[in-house]
Amino acid sequence: MVSQRLYFAGAPRDRNMSVYMAENTLPQHTSLLGDTEYDAAVDTALAKARRSIRIFEHTLGRGYNSPQRFELLRRFLLASQRNRLQIVVHEPRTIDRNCPRILNLLRLHSHAISIHETHSNAKSVYDPFAVVDDHSFVHRFHFDEMRGLLALDDPIGTHTLAERFDEIWEASSPTVAATTIGL
Repeated sequence: MVSQRLYFAGAPRDRNMSVYMAENTLPQHTSLLGDTEYDAAVDTALAKARRSIRIFEHTLGRGYNSPQRFELLRRFLLASQRNRLQIVVHEPRTIDRNCPRILNLLRLHSHAISIHETHSNAKSVYDPFAVVDDHSFVHRFHFDEMRGLLALDDPIGTHTLAERFDEIWEASSPTVAATTIGL
């Protein structure tokens, strides 16, 4: 049997909550077919966030500029100074045009948000996902397809994607800053 401490990071109180969830809640998996279902699944997962949100996408699309997603992320960031939002994208150039609300959050909460771009050796990763705390995720199987999976209260499946996110994070560097410095 694998030790549960491998799956649950954070403060002891948070680990106890995760262990309780793992022992007393069955994972809920929902198949996703299409843009609308995928966007709704991301919002559902984000609403459950209490400590961390880790997002990997090809680029941030219009869904990340919607008023409801902005409000979910804003409430998450305001809930605690310790909350963190990490985003990795292959293509950051469209963020300023497509996601002004994300940039507004970045300006207001620069201590809690990091946006990275993948290095060339990680550009071959093709399946976007979002990981919420240590318990839930949304995983799309390919950038060009909308088939995917929403998994709630699934710490073991979430652990796998969290480790993958960490690998992608290591193969990336900061790209979008809170302010523009002109000369």
